[in-house]
Amino acid sequence: MSEGPTRFDPANAGQQPGPLSIGLLGSLSLHLDRTPVTASAPKQRQVLALLALNAGRVVTVPALIEELWGDRPPRSHATTLQTYVLQLRNALAAADSGRPGVRQILGTCHSGYLLEEGACTTDVEVFERHVRAGRNASEAGDHRRASEELRQALQLWRGPALVDVRKGSVLEIEAVSLEESRLGALERRIESDLALGRHADLLGELTRVVARNPMNENLCAYLMIALYRAGRVGRSLEAFHRLRSVLNHELGVEPCPRLQGLQTAILSGDPALDVRSVSWSPEEFAANRLARAS
Repeated sequence: MSEGPTRFDPANAGQQPGPLSIGLLGSLSLHLDRTPVTASAPKQRQVLALLALNAGRVVTVPALIEELWGDRPPRSHATTLQTYVLQLRNALAAADSGRPGVRQILGTCHSGYLLEEGACTTDVEVFERHVRAGRNASEAGDHRRASEELRQALQLWRGPALVDVRKGSVLEIEAVSLEESRLGALERRIESDLALGRHADLLGELTRVVARNPMNENLCAYLMIALYRAGRVGRSLEAFHRLRSVLNHELGVEPCPRLQGLQTAILSGDPALDVRSVSWSPEEFAANRLARAS
């Protein structure tokens, strides 16, 4: 089990490494110690979100301009950007008037702005820390710890990333990247749970996530395995045919050879699918089949 709280609590910054806590995995939230900081103007929130996603690193003025206005910045863009930064500093100062240096959490350098490293923490940082720990545990064969670390990472999400922030071209890419990281963590956690023999417990969740991601071959494979191990061979094969139909209709392609091999293994009752004999992942399963065939 990892140390620290399972959930990132923006209002509980006293237990976090820095005084400023920022939530990005869902709605944008900002707390200085236990005091909420108000940042309500849409473009001000864009600036804050981009700085928070790059905490400890300089966000250049051109990057901020691209995010806020794309390729059509107003003539007054430099002054307007300075105003947004000033407003954020004023909001920090209003949240803690007794701390003279609080405005300097949002620093200025010759090329842009940054949130000072060590002075703030984000739920994205906590998420990534749990994901790294889960990945390391998985690679070491400790599926129980991997599942727990990844579960804690996923519990940090309160909705789609930056759900209430207007997104320009830069933040849009960041939000898509975060959602991909979330899906990757979910896949790895499900893989660990399958290795722990939790296939029956996974059926409801897998049915939902496959319905939301109908062209995701990994998730379909996990659902097929869970159904097979739960004694529902027919439904397992139905899941394969649904995926095949969607891929044919949407992209004009067949499922990958790995997934077709899984279908063949289910039809033949291959013992490699038995949770007692193999910790299944798509890559491991394909390797095991090749090894037995050679």
